[in-house]
Amino acid sequence: MTAYGSFPGARPRRLRTTPAMRRMVAETRLHPADLILPAFVREGIHEPVPISAMPGVVQHSRDTLRKAAVEALEAGVAGIMLFGVPEDAKKDGAGTAGTDPDGILQVAIRDVKAEVGDELVIMSDLCLDEYTDHGHCGVLDADGRVDNDATLERYAEMAQVQADAGVHVVGPSGMMDGQVGVVRDALDQTGHEDVSILAYTVKYSSAFYGPFREAVGSSLSGDRKTYQQDPANVRESLRELALDLEEGADMVMVKPAGPYLDVLAKVAESVDVPVAAYQISGEYAMVEAAAEKGWIDRDKAIAESLLGIKRAGADMILTYWATEVAQGLGAGR
Repeated sequence: MTAYGSFPGARPRRLRTTPAMRRMVAETRLHPADLILPAFVREGIHEPVPISAMPGVVQHSRDTLRKAAVEALEAGVAGIMLFGVPEDAKKDGAGTAGTDPDGILQVAIRDVKAEVGDELVIMSDLCLDEYTDHGHCGVLDADGRVDNDATLERYAEMAQVQADAGVHVVGPSGMMDGQVGVVRDALDQTGHEDVSILAYTVKYSSAFYGPFREAVGSSLSGDRKTYQQDPANVRESLRELALDLEEGADMVMVKPAGPYLDVLAKVAESVDVPVAAYQISGEYAMVEAAAEKGWIDRDKAIAESLLGIKRAGADMILTYWATEVAQGLGAGR
């Protein structure tokens, strides 16, 4: 028999002995209300269109979007982030479909609002890339570069029409300097003081966006490295964070999530506002593809990836698995 006090005196494994024990001492927990469902709605279709690079995700018709919103609400998901996909013929250099009150995103906001009211937080992507024929997140100058300040004028218009449609939260995602302040002013000046801003504070120029380009029918050629952030940098992200908070951001986001957990942790430690992280299309696609090959356990990989994002400091996670995961969490109660 080992004498009292001899090695090992401390046995952390005692707290891992059974599922019940591990559940009791878990430091991080996922809840359905932590999750936000990104959803795509495409103009001019009557049946959902599968996205080949994102198995299980579709471009919704207006009818199926309503159903997806209700399903998310019933599962306990906190919110839905809407992305509009206009008809190609409606794209132009200024992205005017994005500020048309009858454009697909504004119509979708009204549809979802009529279906779920205020019970589900309705969020909207505030960016021009889906609506421009060149695929950039802003308007171009004579030399073909994204014109920051001219783009801000378009963002102000977008904020107004999205708020008029009934959105609860706008998500300016174009990474233009000053975008949060301009959007806040535009909302306040048009009687939409209660509409919140989820700032895409940290948005890296990432290879993991690939499947998203198919999802929104992107017309982009080239890249967005002159306005999205360099993956090599961290201090730059904290500078962006300070500016967004000063300009009036109600919530802040890190995107992508998985490859940037260190940045997410630094942001979460630095603020007293809610922090979101977006588990993007490439992160989703990798898990689905590896699971389809039989290389990983799909459900366990999904749960672990989300738990890691929550552990790093995210209060909210945008994930294409939101409804599915929320349903599973609800069933486990």
